[in-house]
Amino acid sequence: MAHDHETHGHHHHDHTDIDWSRMAEHLETQAELFTPLYERALAWLGHKQTEPGLIVDAGSGPGVLSCLLAEAFPGARVVAVDGAEPLLERAGARAARLGVADRFGTLAGELPAILDDLDYPADLIWASRSLHHLGDQRAGIAAFAARLARGGTLALMEGGLPARFLPRDIGIGRPGLQARLDALEEERFAQMRAELADSVAEVEDWPALMASAGLRHTGTRSFMLDLPAPTTDRARAYIAASLGWLREGFADQLDADDRDTLDRLLDPEDATSVHRRADVFVLAVHTVHTAVRTG
Repeated sequence: MAHDHETHGHHHHDHTDIDWSRMAEHLETQAELFTPLYERALAWLGHKQTEPGLIVDAGSGPGVLSCLLAEAFPGARVVAVDGAEPLLERAGARAARLGVADRFGTLAGELPAILDDLDYPADLIWASRSLHHLGDQRAGIAAFAARLARGGTLALMEGGLPARFLPRDIGIGRPGLQARLDALEEERFAQMRAELADSVAEVEDWPALMASAGLRHTGTRSFMLDLPAPTTDRARAYIAASLGWLREGFADQLDADDRDTLDRLLDPEDATSVHRRADVFVLAVHTVHTAVRTG
């Protein structure tokens, strides 16, 4: 399972200590870099839900995907929903820059209850790695389903594969650095889930959970982002930011050797850093599950 390490400060909760400008910048950089993957996912989705009137981006963050939804479905009104108003402000500004502000709105509040404030049922609810921030995911899916119009689609982006940036052996430190970082992320993700209010352990069988909410599963598909080496400066900056978040977040759990390796990878003056080495890449897979409300 792949998790979004850059949101594990989980921007839907614990709003007090977050540097919103830094968080938003990283979320935007990631979503912009992953745009080819998202565009393929939305094209696939467009064959399942044609000409939706209202699209809700549940857990939108700074709205990169919300705006891609607006572009992919030019006849739709898009509402970006998030618990963090600073991120929604950026979403609104992005919509204005891209010329879709006339059919773009924002709604600030905690999922899923805030969806009750929608003016009318949604034809498409897109939830990109936001459901796992809800303590009771089964209840969350049921709440999403309740806000769908008849014939409307719920699209969940959950799971996939952990992102890879580096070869197994990078010539410094112990081989397998990213696999060890994955293990730490899995532990932190489990801890995050356990600490959520009303946390309920759930088998992450998303189609089964959607069926339990009365929805009919219509498809599951995975989409790959493949930015091979030698990669772009933009991808390098994202890789550096991602490893920087991990170095910061796991400072106490990393052993000295891995800390030193990460420090070298992050040092622009070091010839072995991700800023300078020729073998860095971005390879990632996200999975989307869709289901429709039939009744």
